[in-house]
Amino acid sequence: MEPNPSLSSKSLSKKVVTEDQDNAKAIQWEDFEQELARLWSLSSALNEAKQKKLLLQQKLESLIKVEAESLNWSNELDEMRFKLESRKLVMGNMSMHSKVVEENVKMQEEQLSIKIRSLLVAGTSLSVASKRLQEANRLLAGERGYVHLRNLQKLLRVRQQYMVSQVSLLYPVKVMIGVAAEQELESFTNSSRAENSAGSKLLDHGSLTISGLHLTMLPFKKMSFFTDKNEVQRSATALGYATHAISLIASFLEVPLRYPLRLGGSRSYIHDYAPSIEPTSSGLTSDSSLSTNLKPIEFPLFLEGQDTTREAYAVFLLNKDLEQLLNFIGINSLGPRHVLANLKELIRTILSPEYVHS
Repeated sequence: MEPNPSLSSKSLSKKVVTEDQDNAKAIQWEDFEQELARLWSLSSALNEAKQKKLLLQQKLESLIKVEAESLNWSNELDEMRFKLESRKLVMGNMSMHSKVVEENVKMQEEQLSIKIRSLLVAGTSLSVASKRLQEANRLLAGERGYVHLRNLQKLLRVRQQYMVSQVSLLYPVKVMIGVAAEQELESFTNSSRAENSAGSKLLDHGSLTISGLHLTMLPFKKMSFFTDKNEVQRSATALGYATHAISLIASFLEVPLRYPLRLGGSRSYIHDYAPSIEPTSSGLTSDSSLSTNLKPIEFPLFLEGQDTTREAYAVFLLNKDLEQLLNFIGINSLGPRHVLANLKELIRTILSPEYVHS
């Protein structure tokens, strides 16, 4: 059944006229079918374009979504690469540090091995020393040990006492009180200042003599043409006696005197090895060569000529030898000018009972 062209054309024309009256276009009837077919084709093309648009939109949305996910993955991948590079840098630093630590450990191991070897050697030496110490303790505790040594020391000091007592008998040092009476000075201790002052007071009441001769220092201080020659000779003889006594006691105690003596009775001498002139910087040599090249200077223990300086210095050195002997037995000197007092104190200390048991 064919449509009524007059009806359809009327309705279509009405529709076209109502939709767009301003753009209304009169179509001839013979062109109506052609125009209608064109419109149907345009409509179908439009629908097809819409469908394609929809498909393209869906594809674009999926692509945009994929692209967004790809971008996210790319960002995450870049972040992971950055972290990986950071980890690689940290690993490189740790590797370098581990190498340094490994080298330090090797060096410490070498040093430790050296110390262990040294410790082993020291342990061996310590073991040997311990055995020697045990052997020494065994010998010390034996019959010929410490007790035997103490007995020998006691016998030696008893013998020293006997020899010094013979010297005291040969050269007795006494104190002369007044002009007639003689009294032996019993003590010149120097354990305190009070005792020293007591000894000084005792000396003020008289003067010490050795073998009955006074040792006065006046001729050594003031020498003139009118000086008594006999007094000078007596002082020189007293110094000779004191020198001989000091030399004997030093040999008994086995003490090498710092200032050696050359005995000659009233013409004795004392040696001083100290240089009289200080060497210059250009002439300095080693201590050994200096000591071997030094020649001792002799000072007379008697007056010779008018110059008393050398004689006074000789008496000073003699008293230094006495001080050395007193310090050797643990006693202090009574002073630099008390030759006979120091000699008396030296003999008294050695002859005391405490000397044997000290």
